[in-house]
Amino acid sequence: MLWELAWVWIAGGVVLALLEMLLPGFILLGFAIGAVCVGVLIWIGLLVTLPPMLLVMAVIAAIAWGVLRRVMGVRRGQVRIWHHDINEK
Repeated sequence: MLWELAWVWIAGGVVLALLEMLLPGFILLGFAIGAVCVGVLIWIGLLVTLPPMLLVMAVIAAIAWGVLRRVMGVRRGQVRIWHHDINEK
């Protein structure tokens, strides 16, 4: 089947990484990293069936998203927290 081909996973990861440039926020980039990693694991022969492929992609994408969020996350001063309303006196 198509999902058993390593190049399909890697190409999907590249497409997701390119889409990340249009939709910034490091959401698609985690999935892209997961897809490329699954493609590499298929290529070296460690993954054969679809359920483990999806599980590995989900775990790697979650880890990549967490790392990207910690490293590239919200910068100081980017979000303003209001402690009082301007209409209150």
